[in-house]
Amino acid sequence: MGIGVSNWRLARAVSRLGHLGVVSGTVVDSVFVRRLQDGDPGGHMRRAMERFPLPKVAADALQRYFRPGGRPPGTPYAVLPMYQQVVSAARERLTMLAAFVEVHLAKEGHEGLVGMNLLTKVQLPNLALLYGAMLAGADFVLMGAGIPREIPAALDALALNQPAVLRFQVEAAASSEPDWLRFEPASHWNGVLPDLLRPRFLPIISSDVLAVSLARKASGRVDGFVIEGPTAGGHNAPPRGGSEGAHGPSGANGSAAPQVVYGPRDEVDLAKVRDLGLPFWLAGGVGSPAGLRQARAEGAAGIQVGTLFAYADESGLDETLRCTVLAHAARGEVEVRTDSRASPTGFPFKVVSWEGGPESGAERERVCDLGYLRNAYAMPGGRIGYRCTSEPEEVFVAKGGRLEDTVGRMCLCNKLLASIGQAQSRPDGRVEPPVLTSGDDLVLLATFLAGRTRYSAADVVAYLEPGAQG
Repeated sequence: MGIGVSNWRLARAVSRLGHLGVVSGTVVDSVFVRRLQDGDPGGHMRRAMERFPLPKVAADALQRYFRPGGRPPGTPYAVLPMYQQVVSAARERLTMLAAFVEVHLAKEGHEGLVGMNLLTKVQLPNLALLYGAMLAGADFVLMGAGIPREIPAALDALALNQPAVLRFQVEAAASSEPDWLRFEPASHWNGVLPDLLRPRFLPIISSDVLAVSLARKASGRVDGFVIEGPTAGGHNAPPRGGSEGAHGPSGANGSAAPQVVYGPRDEVDLAKVRDLGLPFWLAGGVGSPAGLRQARAEGAAGIQVGTLFAYADESGLDETLRCTVLAHAARGEVEVRTDSRASPTGFPFKVVSWEGGPESGAERERVCDLGYLRNAYAMPGGRIGYRCTSEPEEVFVAKGGRLEDTVGRMCLCNKLLASIGQAQSRPDGRVEPPVLTSGDDLVLLATFLAGRTRYSAADVVAYLEPGAQG
């Protein structure tokens, strides 16, 4: 559900309807401070900040980032310091605060279940985000885009306010000894530590082999799986055949962007997953009553639905962008392609295009000022550096990267923020263009719309519910 698309409003609406509402935790710290800089319409950030158990942290964030009335037009957003292996206590606390606010608001006023979704690939802030979500009482944690083998033990430790560690992935590391990311909950408290509950953990996977591995070899308890097929939006697993199809529209550097082709080897053997005895949910191409019926027939506990909810009224998508895409989808005028080059992560990424829409590959000044998708790499002398295939080519090459790795890459951090109405203004007057990601089902949205131009999360649930009885 991208950066800020599955926001607290959407998750709260779904949860109040009796289902699991999930907030996106990816880049939520930047989303949070930009909401403050936009004046916090409705006062929701400030209301939740009053409940954060470290009042000085909330007060400092308010003083630093809140702008009554919002930013003057054309004023750039203030950006947060980029994450590194070791960051200041203040940076960790702001990350905790942002996660707390998002989960707290999603859970406000009801007893339903709320989870947080994180990307394994975005390693650096994840421990602080998990702890902040747990302070707000998150019921579930979902993680994909990688192999989250060490997350169960981290959740166990954080629930006890004990130090948590994750193996730090460093490219070209000279030593076989791993580097670690560490988070010490006790360092943020002067008095009594809070009582916390461990959220249930659902890895998002794309193969039965990974399901078996995580069930047997993860660092702690796995509570189930979300099995995501290649038609799901956002990041997809690479195809096992490693195949690429015909080139699509121009990529970020003007090159043709190869599309990814999936085949029989990418299908999940659900019998092997059922044998594990853990609940599982299917995702990707199942957001319909028939999809729900089929999932249940296969032994699934239910389905994870992204595309339909992403265009609901409660979604975080910029309203103009959302309405424009719905209008084009109603006429069958949208295309969803799986782009092998777009994401700096190296994972295939779904990109939506339509006539007259923002060109996802449009020329922009290459700048890396958010840094969530940077990779760590070993430098001479043992130090760790950070580089991103979407930063200026000469900078990436100077850091030891290969020029060919920069071709076709997008700055997803800035572009996805733009898609929720938080586009950065640049000194030359340009504004960051958005990129939109959706599942393949977007091209079938006309059937669901049935003449409507907008709909709510409740409409989606009402559409899907008959499948629960069949």
